[in-house]
Amino acid sequence: MNFQSIAVIMARSEKLNQKMKDERREEILQNALAVFASKGLAGAKITDISALSGFSQGLIYHYYKSKEEIFTELISTSFDKLNKAAKILEKMPLPPAAKISMALKKLISDMEDDDNRSKLHLLIAQASLSESIPAETKKVIKEKNRFPYEVIARIISLGQIEGTIRDGDPDQLATLFWTSLIGLAINRSVHPDHYKKTDTDILLRMFIKEQD
Repeated sequence: MNFQSIAVIMARSEKLNQKMKDERREEILQNALAVFASKGLAGAKITDISALSGFSQGLIYHYYKSKEEIFTELISTSFDKLNKAAKILEKMPLPPAAKISMALKKLISDMEDDDNRSKLHLLIAQASLSESIPAETKKVIKEKNRFPYEVIARIISLGQIEGTIRDGDPDQLATLFWTSLIGLAINRSVHPDHYKKTDTDILLRMFIKEQD
């Protein structure tokens, strides 16, 4: 076996190991989400996350130094995914009304099809209100939470110029857009047995004008 073949094998092995690490990290985060959503940061323990994930405490500590570090990364990666989706939405070659409709339907569908999406909105709401969360988490929320609102406000503003989006302050309408979704997600997470699927047309009528 020559040097080039060895190098290829090593590269493949390294890539496979990294994939396994990423999958384990994601699994830890998803199980931590369930624990944090039910117990809060103060009540949660590494042993809870370990028991739910099936990983040893030692393995979890191999990836994260503390439950606070897990909490912060969970919040940060969630905002990163949401902000990336918001950037993609804004760049799409679609009319503003179509973007609002697509975003609303997609977000509600994801939230209703995946329990973790609802729990995540609940967790972020709890973290945003709490004074006891880590300073690094507060910094993440402050730096990253406004971008999705700003994107929707810009899309709404363009739609108002076209005459397809209802009149009103774009920032306030963007706040209404996101708080409606967050409220539904929290309601689903807190009252899963009483939650009914959302009629998206009701929400869309708050933003999109009916065309003659």
